Amino acid sequence: MQKGKILLVDDEVAFTTSMAKLLRAKGYQVTTAGTGKEAIGFLEAENFDVVVLDLKMPGMDGMATLIEIKKLKLHTETLILTGHGSIDLALESFNLGAYDFLTKPCALNDLLNKIEGAGKKKDVTEKRDLLDGMIRIKG
Repeated sequence: MQKGKILLVDDEVAFTTSMAKLLRAKGYQVTTAGTGKEAIGFLEAENFDVVVLDLKMPGMDGMATLIEIKKLKLHTETLILTGHGSIDLALESFNLGAYDFLTKPCALNDLLNKIEGAGKKKDVTEKRDLLDGMIRIKG
């Protein structure tokens, strides 16, 4: 059974390769990006349910990428997964609109639970916006 579409953004190729393999084995459709700029390009071209985003990347870092993702006004939820976590960074990411914040290493089940929660939130938000649009048309 096909689950949601995930965009996995991290400059560590070994990590994205192994994590993408694990997520695909769980039924997710996974695309990987090595930079924030590459991730924005993917998001402009196609729909994703969840972005799993690292913070420390060369060029456009994770926070700058999160800001650019929010500017796109997508229903896609963003989950931060970083090896450089702190309470200040977690708070900043929540303030910028991240769904949740995890630090590496984390258990695969923890990541899967967060991805499921983010996907459900995306679906609810998308349906609510669709209904709001229908009500405005009729109203």
